[in-house]
Amino acid sequence: MTQFPETFEPLRFYQQADSVKQSAAKVRLLVLDVDGVLTDGQLYFSEHGESLKAFNTLDGQGIKSLQKQGIQVCIISGRQSAALTLRAQALGIYLIAQGREDKMTALLELLAGQSIELSEIAYIGDDLPDLLVMRHIGLPFAVPDAHFEVHRIAHACTTRRGGHGAVRDVCDFLLISQQRYQAAISCYTDSGSIT
Repeated sequence: MTQFPETFEPLRFYQQADSVKQSAAKVRLLVLDVDGVLTDGQLYFSEHGESLKAFNTLDGQGIKSLQKQGIQVCIISGRQSAALTLRAQALGIYLIAQGREDKMTALLELLAGQSIELSEIAYIGDDLPDLLVMRHIGLPFAVPDAHFEVHRIAHACTTRRGGHGAVRDVCDFLLISQQRYQAAISCYTDSGSIT
């Protein structure tokens, strides 16, 4: 069994840590909010009215690691964004809904035809539109600067803020909980045929 390194502190637990780890071991789908989770929540607009977003490369690597280990990733955003479409395509995320404040309905639509139970879903949220989904899935996470109602529902909170590695912390936590972390990093740590 993969042990958590003593210095690895990616989460503050609101529920019993062992219970959260058991829930994490069952996760088959990670659902992400965007503004405040994949980004820092700031909205930038060009002089032409284009919405600009900045994404963290640590989060991207964590998402790719999850996918390589068979855990799907989904994005549901209340806003439409060409930048988000490009980022999702670059990461190979095809379960995506944009411009949807009704996130629970959007999630159920995305899950149609999938064999994933709500109890097998982890979700990272930060604000009121995330609450309904967070109440119905198996493992809800908050980011540190999330609305207090989100913290009330979350089972754990990341130590890093949205847009600054929060998603990566959850990705690593899921991989460790499922004993897939070493497999996920082995292509970067194994020397292979290097002489």
